[in-house]
Amino acid sequence: MQTLEDADPDVVALDGLTLVLVGIAWECAHAAPPEVSFPQTRLLLVLDRLGRVPSSRLAEAMGVNASSVTRLADRLEALGYVARGRDPRNRSVVTLEVTETGGVLVREILDRRHAALGELLDRLPPAHRKAAATAARRLVHSAATIPALGPAAL
Repeated sequence: MQTLEDADPDVVALDGLTLVLVGIAWECAHAAPPEVSFPQTRLLLVLDRLGRVPSSRLAEAMGVNASSVTRLADRLEALGYVARGRDPRNRSVVTLEVTETGGVLVREILDRRHAALGELLDRLPPAHRKAAATAARRLVHSAATIPALGPAAL
């Protein structure tokens, strides 16, 4: 078993960054009302990026079972954040999309997250800020080539 002392320092640094970013994401998810769970918030954020899609496509993008998306969407639909529809080419395909009310919630969450990330970046000297942003873009680009980490999953 590898110990922390033996670990690649670059991996350890990214692991530390993961804790910071997950903490920001978790904290910003609290912009959602208490009746919207963290998994439901994630569904809203991913669905907002994808637009109107079949529920199976959303499940794939989230890396979960279709039945999980159905359960999460049931509650979000009841709250008015998500709307179900049908694909006009294949009426058996159920589609999901974020409603106007859901879009307002997504914007609040993203605004909060962007403010927190901006505050974090503002603590860095300009050259480090630019380097951090460049590294982040490269990591996101690299992650896009890994199915479970692609842009829709983020």
